[in-house]
Amino acid sequence: MFHALVSIKQVPDTTNIRIDPETNNLIRQGVPTILNPYDAHAVAAAVEWKRKLGGKVTIITMGPPAATTSLRECIEMGADRAILISARQFAGADTLATSYVLAEVIKEIHAKDPIDLVFFGKQAIDGDTAQVGPGVAVRMDLPVVSYAIKIREVNLEQRYVIIERKTESRNEIIKTSLPAAMTCEKEIAEIPYASLPDLVYSLRYEPEVWTSESPIAFDVPQLGLKGSPTTVFKTGTPERHTAGEVFKVAEVGLDSAVKTAFDKILAVEGMAAMVGVKK
Repeated sequence: MFHALVSIKQVPDTTNIRIDPETNNLIRQGVPTILNPYDAHAVAAAVEWKRKLGGKVTIITMGPPAATTSLRECIEMGADRAILISARQFAGADTLATSYVLAEVIKEIHAKDPIDLVFFGKQAIDGDTAQVGPGVAVRMDLPVVSYAIKIREVNLEQRYVIIERKTESRNEIIKTSLPAAMTCEKEIAEIPYASLPDLVYSLRYEPEVWTSESPIAFDVPQLGLKGSPTTVFKTGTPERHTAGEVFKVAEVGLDSAVKTAFDKILAVEGMAAMVGVKK
């Protein structure tokens, strides 16, 4: 029986991102939230392989009670179990503290119901760090394949998986032992339409809620802000630049256009000294 676990995140809709100027944190109050798109495709891939091999898909997320909405969305897609990890002590966690909590939760689940593949989206669209999936894999001593675009084979008898991953220059085919972790691009699977039974089941489904004390006794100094060494010192909006001037050779002539362009460049303070050019 195949057991896949997918770690998801409910994120602010990026069209409504705002930053608190005092704390430099995202303002989440009053901002619409969605299931992180990369995570949705990871869920679709996990469900697809569950149906091929037989088994189950477990979903976990760390977040506020409102994240229940995204967990139900995953159940609607065909997942079987959903766990919300929620407590005030988790608030303000950076990727280091988040990966600690998720790793401990996955270890607890794995000890009672062994997991074959742990899925993550490539990155969350609010933070864009792409650090949590690999961070969890390192804490659990799991092989990790990042930027996965296709699962070619899952062999439960011989305990290996073959995954195609994307790099900047080419695609790679990776074979690694199970259990393993992977971070997924959107190409990993298409998000299916929910079946009527899954839709009805998701509306009635109540996720399990795990806190900072039950069923795991977390190491409190590693939670939330206390366990987060990352600090955002300053945030800001890039300056809006005006459009540059356009000199049309057909109108002013080549010599005039070139001379005007050089005059503009050399007029910038310090430019002449920096490039060693004299007018």
